[in-house]
Amino acid sequence: MSIQILRRNFLKGLGAITAANTLPGLSLMNAYAQAANDYKALVCVFLYGGNDANNLVVPVQTAEYNVYAAGRGTIALPQSSLVPLAQATGTRFGLHANLAPLQQVWTNGDLALLFNTGPLVQPLTRALYQAGRTARPENLFSHDDQQEQNQSAIPNNQATTGWGGRAGDRLQALNAGSAVPMNISVGGNDIFLKGQTVPAYSVPTGGAFGLTTTGGNAAQQQARRTAMQSLFALDRQNQQVKAAGDVISSAVNASAALNTVVNNAASAAAPAFQGLNTGLSRQLLAVAKMVEGRATLGLRRQIFFAQAGGFDTHQNQLVDQGNRFNEVGPALRAFYNGLVALGMQDQVTLFTLSDFGRTMRVNDGGSDHAWGNHHLVMGGAVKGGETYGTFPNPALGGPDDTDRDGRWIPTTAVDQYAATLAKWFGVPDADIPAVVPNIARFASRDLGFMA
Repeated sequence: MSIQILRRNFLKGLGAITAANTLPGLSLMNAYAQAANDYKALVCVFLYGGNDANNLVVPVQTAEYNVYAAGRGTIALPQSSLVPLAQATGTRFGLHANLAPLQQVWTNGDLALLFNTGPLVQPLTRALYQAGRTARPENLFSHDDQQEQNQSAIPNNQATTGWGGRAGDRLQALNAGSAVPMNISVGGNDIFLKGQTVPAYSVPTGGAFGLTTTGGNAAQQQARRTAMQSLFALDRQNQQVKAAGDVISSAVNASAALNTVVNNAASAAAPAFQGLNTGLSRQLLAVAKMVEGRATLGLRRQIFFAQAGGFDTHQNQLVDQGNRFNEVGPALRAFYNGLVALGMQDQVTLFTLSDFGRTMRVNDGGSDHAWGNHHLVMGGAVKGGETYGTFPNPALGGPDDTDRDGRWIPTTAVDQYAATLAKWFGVPDADIPAVVPNIARFASRDLGFMA
């Protein structure tokens, strides 16, 4: 037997689909069951390293642009390079030039911008921030901690589950009967997809995978598979052995179905990705194929995790971030076009997250770790062509700055971001606090960017 091994998995070498939860099923909770005949998917694209959103979206009107340019210094984008985003009230903002492929998605009304979002314990002002640490998330400006807080929506305690996983917990009954997991990563394992009862699984983005046998005829190979499956029935009285066997068995069974879907050479979504071979484009193509194969897989709800790295731009930011956006822009546009080809753009919503934003002030050709960040939300169900949240005052030392470097204090909590997406996904209002435990501290749990 040969088994493809994926990195950072709980059980290595157990097949192309590997569990990221430890012994799922040992602490069970009842999922909310509701009838639904539709399909919906959430796709998280995490930009690792801390994407500098100050150069993701920039004011284009001269007075505001001049304040931006004064704060940015040598890493300010030229005003003439910005890709304008027309709104009903006029054109106030523009995207980085390398995100130009997304302009048409904006024009179509299927792309929105969410401003100045991040982990919060409670609504916070500059005065409260400077008065003490008790109202702040733990370990601010730390890569590991802020990655976890954005993915878990738990700002002041170590998390064991992510908000994507907890959303899956509430709706897993809609996928009853499917051998394929709801929560699937194409970008390695992290906490976002881990739930209490819903495990997170990781799959490769191409190539044959799964449990295979070599030698002998088809009957002999099947006999080997049957023999291995029989091992999973041994020692079922030992809970740890039973749980481990269930993980392996589930991975083996699901890999057979997913292998066919991910390697579908006749995919109607694939032409949209022609000419692209970046890591993110391969991940999103695999996601598009799984959306396409939803009926084969027997799924009505899915949550996906993809990622792109290289956003820790302490130096050489203009070149390095520009190169990263050269990957992100075409990959997101290809994914959108692929969904349109499938007729599924209204059922799938893609959104970005990142460790944190970065300082407005330049430092050695780059920018330092900060806090509030801007994000993209894309899909046919998005009330697009608009911005949401509050764009920060770009003045260094201004009312939105933690200090004098342009570290924006978030005016929108990641909790509100998550709650808005979870509501669209089908999580009942009564269950939103189970997905986002801190949501009661904020005035609104629906930011209004989803139809």
